[in-house]
Amino acid sequence: MGDAQTDAAAAEAASDRDTTAAGKTDAPGSKEPADTEFTASPTATADGADTPAKPSTPATPATADQGDPADLRKFAVALRRTIGEMNRLVHGFAADEGLHPTDVHALAFVLDHPDTCTPGLLREHLGLTSGAVTACLDRLEKAGHVRRSRAADDRRVVRVHYAPDARGSARAHFLPLAEAAGRANGRFAADELAVVLRYLDALNVELGALRAPRR
Repeated sequence: MGDAQTDAAAAEAASDRDTTAAGKTDAPGSKEPADTEFTASPTATADGADTPAKPSTPATPATADQGDPADLRKFAVALRRTIGEMNRLVHGFAADEGLHPTDVHALAFVLDHPDTCTPGLLREHLGLTSGAVTACLDRLEKAGHVRRSRAADDRRVVRVHYAPDARGSARAHFLPLAEAAGRANGRFAADELAVVLRYLDALNVELGALRAPRR
């Protein structure tokens, strides 16, 4: 009888210790409950002793750069459609001015270049031979869109200038493009447009690193 009472008292004391340990948290003094994200139930071993199970490993989240192939395809289709619409306008302007579409691309490069353009820069940008660039500039100069001059310090250097008088015809032809862009811009907030512009700048840098084969 005494042994039974002793065993009962020992079991009660062990139970009190287990209850006290279970109520403790990882941060002493904190009233918040312990993190239970990886809590596992104890498992019984062969000898009957309880041992804690290993926490489960959380699933690895998908990274942002993986991309959805379907979304990438939609993006590529949208870009091709934009390029196609731009080419349609370019071809129309070239036909009206008696130019080749390549001449219009050369004209845009001369207009947008931050410094004075040269035939060498055009040759590199368009992937044309020297003879093809000369023929292109001949057509543009004849149509009144550009003029050529020689550098004062080196007469061998030819510089290409956009003719101010030609702005009127280009502005009239591409006015619908500017108006369409304005309407599209009005559907987006300023911060959204800033992201679009940042993307286009990055894309142009990547495309600029690609060199067109010489024709």
